[in-house]
Amino acid sequence: MAAALITAQSRHDVPTTVRLLTAALDRRGVRLFAVIDHGAGARDAGLSLPDEVVLVFGNAAVGTPLMRADPRVGIDLPLRVLVWLHDGQTRVAFRDPQALADDFALAAEAHVLRGMRGLLDQLVSEVTGPVLSDTS
Repeated sequence: MAAALITAQSRHDVPTTVRLLTAALDRRGVRLFAVIDHGAGARDAGLSLPDEVVLVFGNAAVGTPLMRADPRVGIDLPLRVLVWLHDGQTRVAFRDPQALADDFALAAEAHVLRGMRGLLDQLVSEVTGPVLSDTS
């Protein structure tokens, strides 16, 4: 079962939202592994795509025990947040990590998954206000 997509609307444009999220990760000591700029990639290929950026981040002290419990969870780690422009509004989304317990043998790690969801909620709420919706 795919994890629910949690979405919210940012009060800022895409570059500012990405910058604020990156700073929030840094303040928390969470490692940013990659920034994937889909919009720039499209432009480099001579194609048009509104701004769309994925931040890939995590903490080995948190993720490693999950991968020890079930190595397959590595397909969904590290965490990701998508920031994109849609109909003139900047949106932010992530998949609920608590749903990983449904796909992998992580029932004993539910507290870790709740903590990951809490981190994502905090990060997103810093740039959006309260999380707006869960969509599948």
